[in-house]
Amino acid sequence: MKKSFVIVLSVFLVLITATTTFFVTSFIQINVGDKLVINQKDMDDYRTFYEKYGEVEDLKNYILKNYYLDINDDILIEGMKKGLFEILNDPYSVYMNSDEFKSYMESSTGEYPGIGIYLTPNDKNQIEIVSPIEDTPADKVGLVAKDIITAVNGDPFNADTMDGAIKIIKGEPGTPVTLTIYRPSKDTTFDVEIIRAWIDIKVVKSRMLDDQMGYLRLSMFDDNSASEFDQHTKDLIGAGAKGIVLDLRQNPGGYLSQCVKIADLMLGKKMIVYTEGRNGDNEEFYSDAKKYDVEWVVLTDGGSASASEILTGALKDHGAATIIGTTTFGKGVVQIVKPYDLNTGFKLTTSQYFTPNGMNIHGIGIEPDIFIEMDESYFELESPTDEDDNQLQRAIEVLSEKLN
Repeated sequence: MKKSFVIVLSVFLVLITATTTFFVTSFIQINVGDKLVINQKDMDDYRTFYEKYGEVEDLKNYILKNYYLDINDDILIEGMKKGLFEILNDPYSVYMNSDEFKSYMESSTGEYPGIGIYLTPNDKNQIEIVSPIEDTPADKVGLVAKDIITAVNGDPFNADTMDGAIKIIKGEPGTPVTLTIYRPSKDTTFDVEIIRAWIDIKVVKSRMLDDQMGYLRLSMFDDNSASEFDQHTKDLIGAGAKGIVLDLRQNPGGYLSQCVKIADLMLGKKMIVYTEGRNGDNEEFYSDAKKYDVEWVVLTDGGSASASEILTGALKDHGAATIIGTTTFGKGVVQIVKPYDLNTGFKLTTSQYFTPNGMNIHGIGIEPDIFIEMDESYFELESPTDEDDNQLQRAIEVLSEKLN
């Protein structure tokens, strides 16, 4: 039996205890001396419940009596909570204890120690890099989307033990950590030593490329990205930009609400995305008629995921931008992030999203209008320039044609 399935069954240990108390205290009809009498229906309901989950109580008692190490209720309860999410076999749904939830929230915004990568368990039970964060140690040593971390400091890890791997990878700034990387695109495995640092995410960067073209880099969709995007775009237009290259490469996504706000600034009055959940709680998101009067070209790659793909899909379906680069990551499901008790929290996939043309790109990704891979030599350069970035140069050519 799969370990996570056993854990999930164990979650009902608490339920049994709680439910026993509930029935006994809530449905008492008559006190007869030291006996409690409840009505037949309530007793039948309780008996049915216990027959269904009584095996879990038996397993719990056997573990407590026979397991070779001491074990307490706190460990079992945390395992039960994690097991509920693990049994879903969804890499994006996860229960996080207090340390894990704090780490997750830090990575969504603010400054934190580490090497600067976004990770996800994949369907092969591996630790997969969604993308490195721009200008961080992971980016500078050449880690790329779809790389697989197989070991940390020589110790093997997989998706089941990813939390442990993350704790080691974060570490103290200024200290080294060695990752063993398997790169599927090259079918090669190699070790890379990375010096940890404080990761301070600069979500939006921009500059003028010439007197009529601007460049705007959006590295993630955090809780301030829309306002920063708005200000940077206004600054570029104020500097004379008639067209802008929007760089979404290695952008792992983030908040859907921020993505919708940014799309609203680029599309005009159109559908942005719609979501469908199991309970019929579907949503449609539209932009209004206001938008920037500029031409757009968007750069994507295999590290462009989630909210990046929502924005890319909306722009592509409506012909509002030319998409250049390589196929995006392929994450077409939406999660909610909720805090729980004692500073814990969880992520749960609640719906899947569709581009305006009705396409769900989960596991597929979005194909660019112009497919062009990054030259491998770019990653070997110590200080690459715009001229070394062949994808950016192609975007500049296309944007120049649009403006002329």
